[in-house]
Amino acid sequence: MVLSTLIAAIANILNMVLGLYIWIVIIAALITWVRPDPYNPIVQILYKLTEPVYALIRKYIPTNFGGMDIAPLILILFLEFCQMFFVKLLFELANSLG
Repeated sequence: MVLSTLIAAIANILNMVLGLYIWIVIIAALITWVRPDPYNPIVQILYKLTEPVYALIRKYIPTNFGGMDIAPLILILFLEFCQMFFVKLLFELANSLG
């Protein structure tokens, strides 16, 4: 009972973190369309949170098509997959234990 509650809590937290990061990626992608001030602290935080992951994606997948970078789209699709697969897997594990 305690283990199933713990796994369900971990699944909930993972779901919230993935959802929050998806919104961070969306906001960071939208901000790039308006040429933000690079010294703005919010822009710097968004850059620090997203650019390392974009660099990892760009290392393995070509993401520049006609001057448009699709790294945010690839990242969002990957995060959505993780949300649908791993979170659901954890919830099913919690249900089977409890």
